[in-house]
Amino acid sequence: MKTPTLETDRLTLRPVSIDDAPAIQKHFNNWNIIKHLSMVVPWPYPDDGAEAFLRDVSLPEMAAGKAHTWGVLIKGEPDEIVGLVEYTEGKASGGNRGFWLAEEFWGNGYMSEAITGVQDFLFFKLGIESMIVVNAKTNARSRRVKEKTGARFIGDGTLEHRSGENEVEKWEVTRESWAKFRNKGIQP
Repeated sequence: MKTPTLETDRLTLRPVSIDDAPAIQKHFNNWNIIKHLSMVVPWPYPDDGAEAFLRDVSLPEMAAGKAHTWGVLIKGEPDEIVGLVEYTEGKASGGNRGFWLAEEFWGNGYMSEAITGVQDFLFFKLGIESMIVVNAKTNARSRRVKEKTGARFIGDGTLEHRSGENEVEKWEVTRESWAKFRNKGIQP
């Protein structure tokens, strides 16, 4: 299934395109974001990092039906992406779903709202059964998003991060637990 545009109360989540590279480059090239990510993300972030990510990773995975990547746009703000939410099938060691948000928008509940919209799509429209999500143990904001969006802590693990940290928290979200969390019956 093609990645659809999703709407929440305050956000538009739309499939990324190569045209989003400048906005992603502008907001993502930030140590406070990148330090919590795996070693796959280069630091210092290269001048063409966002374009290379979209061209070589995200867009081909989306075209092959292996991933969905949404750009996060805040309604009423300039029409540019200020974060991403990605779901990738079969990527359990580093989690199936990842996200980041521009630092200037932290603390407003935007990412929890974005994850709610994405999980409604993944569980109720695509019908996936479960996903694993992870965060660096020291990333309290990412942990809080997981707690606010129905994830269940399942244990600790290791994954090398840009900050040098290796300890991660692993969480699981299932279709059944998400339906209960959203007070909905499981939908076909």
